[in-house]
Amino acid sequence: MTRPLQGIRVIDFSVLIAGPWATRMLADCGAEVIKIEAVGDGDVTRFAEPLVEGVSLVFAAYNTGKKSVSLDLKTPAGIAAAKVLIASADVVVENFRPGVMKRLGLNYESLVAEHPKLIYCSISGYGQTGPLAHKAAYAPALAAFSGYDLYC
Repeated sequence: MTRPLQGIRVIDFSVLIAGPWATRMLADCGAEVIKIEAVGDGDVTRFAEPLVEGVSLVFAAYNTGKKSVSLDLKTPAGIAAAKVLIASADVVVENFRPGVMKRLGLNYESLVAEHPKLIYCSISGYGQTGPLAHKAAYAPALAAFSGYDLYC
């Protein structure tokens, strides 16, 4: 049985909840999702409790169905490796604070010149521009800011 996104490759630069959940849904629909993790410990949710036999259920829930690559994006070699992966991709998803991907040379404007068909998704709590754009967005902070608690 073919799934709707079979044949689509996604490079996933996301961490924590919003980005990994979005890319998990893409993987569930058949996309090949390659998650980029930091060298060393990888995604911070790898150690989030509860753990079952040393595996974080949080990490497993948000990253099932993905492949994983460890890259040091603070080095030219890591950036070069990321660009090689992106060259073979249809979609890039990131949820760093606005400006991080630009500093790395991995933002939409830097990549679309070489890859005009690339779909680029930036996820942020307060948007890419504006007075709150550079604030971290976690569920409790968003609930307090908006007055709406999704978990009530």
